[in-house]
Amino acid sequence: MEKSLPLIPAKRYFTIGEVSDLCGVKPHVLRYWEQEFTQLRPIKRRGNRRYYQHHEVLMIRRIRDLLYDQGFTISGARNKIQELMQAERDKSHNPEVLLDSVEVIEFTDSPLENFAVVGKPPVDQVQPTPWQKVRQELGEIRQLLSDDF
Repeated sequence: MEKSLPLIPAKRYFTIGEVSDLCGVKPHVLRYWEQEFTQLRPIKRRGNRRYYQHHEVLMIRRIRDLLYDQGFTISGARNKIQELMQAERDKSHNPEVLLDSVEVIEFTDSPLENFAVVGKPPVDQVQPTPWQKVRQELGEIRQLLSDDF
């Protein structure tokens, strides 16, 4: 689906006409989807003109895929998007991820300076976490994009 759609330019705001072209959906359909999907909240300025942000364009593409390509109903697509968003929230609150950087300290009867750190590998053997890898890749992408402009 998204291979046939044009790339999303690196802009902060998009008009409804631009979003219509980027997502292959008519403007009146976008206005209707705003009523049906609470996640779509474009900024309204002068004369009630809508300005969509990048994440909203991605959401519209996801909605379009669910409705047009996967055959979901409006209510089914709404539920699916809520499930996906909840899964993302759960992932970010996963205790295993939060405990990745916690060091275990063994308590002994000796003075405070003799505490031993257990389970921490030498600095040269530390592997980046998946989140650190993603962050590094995003930084590289940002650098590539800034070099082009």
